[in-house]
Amino acid sequence: MSILKKVNVFRRIVTHNLTKNIGNSQKNQIIDLSQKIEIKRVLISRPNHRLGNLLLITPLVQDVIATFPECKIDLFVKGGLAPIVFKNYTNINYIIELPKKPFKNLVDYFKVWVKIKKQKYDIVINVDKNSSSGRLSAQFADAKYKFFGELDEEMQLKHTDYEHIAKYPVYEFRSFLTKLGFAKNENPVPSLDLKLSSSEIAEGHSIVKELVKNDKRTICIFTYATSDKCYSESWWEEFYERLKIEYADYNIIEVLPVENISQIGFKATTFYSKDIREIGAVIANTELFIGADSGIMHLASSVLTPTVGLFSRPNINMYRPYNNNSTAINTNSGNKENWIETINKVLHKR
Repeated sequence: MSILKKVNVFRRIVTHNLTKNIGNSQKNQIIDLSQKIEIKRVLISRPNHRLGNLLLITPLVQDVIATFPECKIDLFVKGGLAPIVFKNYTNINYIIELPKKPFKNLVDYFKVWVKIKKQKYDIVINVDKNSSSGRLSAQFADAKYKFFGELDEEMQLKHTDYEHIAKYPVYEFRSFLTKLGFAKNENPVPSLDLKLSSSEIAEGHSIVKELVKNDKRTICIFTYATSDKCYSESWWEEFYERLKIEYADYNIIEVLPVENISQIGFKATTFYSKDIREIGAVIANTELFIGADSGIMHLASSVLTPTVGLFSRPNINMYRPYNNNSTAINTNSGNKENWIETINKVLHKR
């Protein structure tokens, strides 16, 4: 491990220990239910820069909007992807971005906290209870009601999918609202949703047509992922050959990562773009997406394409794609024939 990584690990441990008790005083807050509660301004805190983690809060954002259609939502995030991800969310009022490297941008870092403090909110929602910056923002914000993202044991027992990182914030938010006097919400958790426009989808259709130059249906694969989530070249080459045999009547295109890497040596028709929404629009015009746990896997899920996630880590229940006939495969069990059976079930349900 590099010195920088060791420093970051140490920093996270220290900041977590310093902030883990923030919000404890709010657990037993007294709420006057005789007063009419109006939620017009909301702060959602998820200070993380990764594409997947931003897409994974779109169900919560949708749930807040469905509950309070007239509300304005500010997002406290990190990095520069949030304006792209939430481009077509009309209730998003303001995006407050924490610098990716705050200690190198101290002036911008402190400006962010000033922005949070200047605004009055009706409710602040911290999405990740393990996020030190998230807990700090909830504590620092001027809000009538504060939710720090604490574990809800009742919800955990009630919902078998509570572990999912996109779902438990929704369940917890709904449970918190009942304490404010709002009715229980038993609706299914919304899907991840990039909210592509019709023109974006049409452009994606044109790109796919230009790539394949035929009328066959198309399967999309993504062979890259970070760290140990990335399968080896030999693994992917063997799997790709099996896919070609099974789906000879389909086109197979490979979406490339920003690193322009292919684990199958660019043997399939490839698509490369740095435009997240353009990549999403291309995937939206395919029948099926297959790829390892990654931001692009969540992007595929967010454009409502049936998605098959490949998992080698034991976090399958936390990050698996859901809805739209999507599923996850634990590649530590079974074999390629079993995985093809699973893929076929997804593909033929559409």
